[in-house]
Amino acid sequence: FGINFSCYYLLLLKQWKSVWKDEELRLYLGIILGSIVLIALNTRGFYGSLEETVRHAAFQVGSIITTTGYATVDFDLWPSFSKTILLCLMVVGACAGSTGGGLKVARLLLLFKGTRRNIRKMLNPRKVELIRNNGSVVDEQILDNTNAYLAAYVIILFGVFAVISLDGFSIETNFSAVLCTFNNIGPGLEAVGPTCNFSAYSDLSKLVLSWAMLAGRLEIFPMLILFSRGTWKKR
Repeated sequence: FGINFSCYYLLLLKQWKSVWKDEELRLYLGIILGSIVLIALNTRGFYGSLEETVRHAAFQVGSIITTTGYATVDFDLWPSFSKTILLCLMVVGACAGSTGGGLKVARLLLLFKGTRRNIRKMLNPRKVELIRNNGSVVDEQILDNTNAYLAAYVIILFGVFAVISLDGFSIETNFSAVLCTFNNIGPGLEAVGPTCNFSAYSDLSKLVLSWAMLAGRLEIFPMLILFSRGTWKKR
């Protein structure tokens, strides 16, 4: 259910080619397969067989990127490279139109294309280049909204990170705590790893992290509007 539900609808209509041509789906599957291969190679010496290594890597990648949050092993014991990949998957999250959280692969795809267009425009300032997704031109307003969402995402991420840092935990613990709550993952690393919990955090940190969970689940802008002064002014 980390895949866009419109893909399942197209499958019911037997439009197989349309599903495979979906750029977000292909990027999503590519991220998953690439992460499994890299983690399996990095953790090969942790388990007795290649099958067990791939199985644990595949389950954790699937669990994290779909923001399901289950764990079959203590991945906090994995090498730093594998844990870094999991942290990146927490940010990426699932596809748009799915039940998963995170930044969403659709936004990531638009950000990649927007960055590539800006680089090309620097090389050829007079060239007019449109961004297309699945063959259709993407409206500039959608691109502006995506960039605004990324800016709000980063500001909230580091704002919450700064507040919970008052509790004195390590940077790895605090950063993973923000990522796993903001993106609705579940387990983080170190003191909030798959075998631990958030009980050691102060009441203030728990409130802030709870707000981050709501913002990640209900979308950022509705939560910001809720706390905006203008929302409560009498018209």
